[in-house]
Amino acid sequence: MNYLTGTCAAILGFTLVGEAAATEWNVSVWGTRRAFTEHIEKMAELVSEKSGGEFTMNVSYGGLSNNRENLDGISIGAFEMAQFCAGYHRDKNRAITVLELPFLGVQNLDQEVAVAREIYAHPAVAEEMAQWNARLLMTSPMPQYNIVGTGEPRVTVESFDGMRVRATGGIGSVFESVGAVPTSVTSSEAYNAMESGVVDSVAFAQHAHLSFGTIDIADWWTENLNPGTVNCPVVVNIDAYEALSDEHRDILDAAVEESIAHYLTNYAELLEGWEATLAEKGVEKVSVSDEEIAKLRENAAPIHQAWIEEATANGLPGQELYDLTVEAVAANAPE
Repeated sequence: MNYLTGTCAAILGFTLVGEAAATEWNVSVWGTRRAFTEHIEKMAELVSEKSGGEFTMNVSYGGLSNNRENLDGISIGAFEMAQFCAGYHRDKNRAITVLELPFLGVQNLDQEVAVAREIYAHPAVAEEMAQWNARLLMTSPMPQYNIVGTGEPRVTVESFDGMRVRATGGIGSVFESVGAVPTSVTSSEAYNAMESGVVDSVAFAQHAHLSFGTIDIADWWTENLNPGTVNCPVVVNIDAYEALSDEHRDILDAAVEESIAHYLTNYAELLEGWEATLAEKGVEKVSVSDEEIAKLRENAAPIHQAWIEEATANGLPGQELYDLTVEAVAANAPE
């Protein structure tokens, strides 16, 4: 009996050791694989390769959670990694919404990455995310948004009055300031909202217009409005991150740079084909004059100030986070 008990214990111990050596993470995203998720796909590839298959990630497109509940899923440990957009639940991630303020002056994706890193590294941001048991891992940089719409092109501030636009965060606020009616339907719902006439325009980056089909039913696209963008982090569950072996944690952390680099290269290729896509789908490319854009910019200043005041009222260092953002934009401006 003692021999059998000892043998069983030894077998069980061997099994547990074997299981402990392997790490399998579930990753919650949404939609379909696209430019917006390429850094996550690359990270899954890298951690598996660098760990010899001992650290793997299962990337699920909507099978684990819907996009508005990914942060909640992270908080309860329903999965180990997730992507979400700050504008989907501003009250849960107030600090990073500073990156969604309109007309911050970000000009390209490299600059977007650099500015996000500065904000993500701020202690107040990390502390707020920790309330959801979440650790910020990397951003999902997106170009400045532009709008597609149906009917006559809207290229003046006056024409924006009454426009029903799918726009979140600061972009929605700046449109609202000139009489538009923003709605924050999720990206997955945007096509149906536009097709059914719930909205007559949608603000997205190029990849999302492609992925979610809004470009397929659009009559026009603004090529230079550039009111801002949204911030969509990739986070990991803190408990899962801390439970990693030192080797696997180092592999994960080291994979961030290469994953972002892959994302940027892939996005550049997508943008190269954008003009051809517009022509193919018969979408008119329209420009907004500098004078009209200047009118929108004027309305951005009080939105920025309101953000600072609201963040401060909620216990965040609002002015500090805002100043850090502005300084990071200037310090990382393309030459």
